[in-house]
Amino acid sequence: MSNMLTNTQDSTVTGSGRIRRGVYGGTFDPIHYGHLICAQMALEEMDLDQVVFVPAGIPPHKGDQSVTPALDRYAMVVLATQDNPRFVVSRMELERPGPSYTVDTVAELRRVWGDQVDIYFIVGADVVAELPEWHEPERLFQLCQFVAVTRPGYDTAAVEESIRTVQERFHAHITLLRTPGTAMSSHELRARVRSGKSLRYLVPPAVEEYVHSHGLYQGRL
Repeated sequence: MSNMLTNTQDSTVTGSGRIRRGVYGGTFDPIHYGHLICAQMALEEMDLDQVVFVPAGIPPHKGDQSVTPALDRYAMVVLATQDNPRFVVSRMELERPGPSYTVDTVAELRRVWGDQVDIYFIVGADVVAELPEWHEPERLFQLCQFVAVTRPGYDTAAVEESIRTVQERFHAHITLLRTPGTAMSSHELRARVRSGKSLRYLVPPAVEEYVHSHGLYQGRL
């Protein structure tokens, strides 16, 4: 599959002028249509050349929570994005030992891509308030800009206040992007599988087939 990247250089886009590339990190356990909608909206509204999905190898924020093996999560992201030529998937965090800190990922991408690439890291708007607690936030905000995407049910006023606070504290660049995404969460999808309910119309068919054929989410939320 063309988007099964083995290194970050495979995701290079050629062309004249500056390159605008989105980076979408996450556990993706499992990836669902909400993720894909956010990525597509960021691609279009931010005029990005490409969105690179980076499934986390060892998510540092999950603590003692059980997480699906990284290769399974990576495979589901590949299946979910394979029909979009401007979506690619990197396994860089799977191959790097230790916790998957965003600052390390973006620093590596900056080194490989060079200064001619503008990096936009895509997050859910509810994550903005947590960014100051991420690993080396000052360095991270120097390496990339952020795109915070909403979904139904977000308290927009609270998100805007969080953005102002973070921008003032770190001189960060954060763009709020309102999307028509759904209010689903990966946690809710895992619960559906555990209770014997369908994932139809919530995830791409290939992802639903992968979940069932590999027996994922049967014993946990």
